[in-house]
Amino acid sequence: MQTWQEYQTKNKDRFLNELLELLRIPSVSARSEHKADMIACAEAVKNRLLEAGADKAEVYSTEGHPVVYAEKIIDPSKPTVLVYGHYDVQPADPLNLWNSGPFEPVIKDGKIFARGSCDDKGQFYMHVKALETLVNTNSLSTNIKFIIEGEEEIGSPNLAKFVSSHNDLLKADVILISDTAMISMDTPSIDIGVRGLSYIEVEVTGPNRDLHSGVYGGAVANPVTMLAKMIASCHDEHNHITIPGFYDDVVEPSAAERKLMAEAPYDEEAYKEDLGVNALWGEKGYTTNERTGIRPTLELNGIWGGYTGEGAKTVLPSKAFAKISARLVPNQSSVKITEKLLNYFKSIAPPGVTVKAEEHHGGEPYMTPIDSTGYKAAAKAIETTFGKSPIPVRGGGSIPICSLFEKELGVKIVFLGFGLDSDNLHSPNEKFDLFNFYKGIETIPYFHKYFAEMGEFEK
Repeated sequence: MQTWQEYQTKNKDRFLNELLELLRIPSVSARSEHKADMIACAEAVKNRLLEAGADKAEVYSTEGHPVVYAEKIIDPSKPTVLVYGHYDVQPADPLNLWNSGPFEPVIKDGKIFARGSCDDKGQFYMHVKALETLVNTNSLSTNIKFIIEGEEEIGSPNLAKFVSSHNDLLKADVILISDTAMISMDTPSIDIGVRGLSYIEVEVTGPNRDLHSGVYGGAVANPVTMLAKMIASCHDEHNHITIPGFYDDVVEPSAAERKLMAEAPYDEEAYKEDLGVNALWGEKGYTTNERTGIRPTLELNGIWGGYTGEGAKTVLPSKAFAKISARLVPNQSSVKITEKLLNYFKSIAPPGVTVKAEEHHGGEPYMTPIDSTGYKAAAKAIETTFGKSPIPVRGGGSIPICSLFEKELGVKIVFLGFGLDSDNLHSPNEKFDLFNFYKGIETIPYFHKYFAEMGEFEK
């Protein structure tokens, strides 16, 4: 019988080609014109799972985009690992900033460039190939279930209903997610938490129509100007968020946790160079790593209004719009924060304009206990393939479904991500290193082995 490494080496080119086929499907959940692509991608994921050795795989319809479920049950008495991932991707805009087609994957300098290459097709597909490896080397020691959804990038609006109505189907001892990043391949790490999310949209209306900026400028409030002032008021001179009550429920990190975070390698000059900025910005009193992991934030994601086409048009616009998101930390509630954001923007409406604010979606922060069996198995798996112990870190992103999973299924989540923060997630030229892709496929089988061996499972 072949070893895992022998099997993976023999089939690595096929593994990659299969991933490239998935990346060619423009499964953009936020755009209605891609509805057929979403269905096609779900079917492709189902077929790949069956080919990898799943006993069964099905596409379940929801009120939005479908969910793919699959399982490989070897013995009901053995521990069960539920793998979560998502096949939907972010819109590729702005297209002119891509060096190659976002859905025409290109391999350059040992990296796969394509939308979804890291977030999350490349990462969840590592688990599909790990299943195939374990099945074909007759070394599977756990039951494995998969739930691969198509709405993560729009807040998973229909997954809660699916999970609550399929509790028995999804029953497991641990949930394993690869949708996070490591510090680097030289310094492996495990995310022990992700931040929550509150996302709103604000609409500011002034006059009942666009006006001539010469005839009416200086006499009528400009909605774009008013909106800019409102947004600017959200931070003070120390870059603290000024919205009343925003920090009320924030759990301050201990000195020990801040000390542990400080041990992670960090080169500020390299950080700035990679981003093309000459200075960093953030909340006073915290380091860059702390600002992106253990502190809440408020960011303007988009702002528009008036004339933005080619050439000039001297107009005082009737309306202005903004999309705004807050990243949340334990024990902040997305429901509470969303309410505070909506109320704040309505309450500070300047004279001469009216403000409408509404929620898009949200999710709760999540923390993984480092004394759990799942975390220990993940740490040992990484130590086995990387030759060094991973550093526990807090991730800056959000996976809205995490808290719901634990509430509905009663088990802990382990984050076993192999991406990098520099992989241009949600940006043009998203990438995923081939090394990382293959390293994930190499490491994941060890998680199943060690989780089965460790005996006590989280209930």
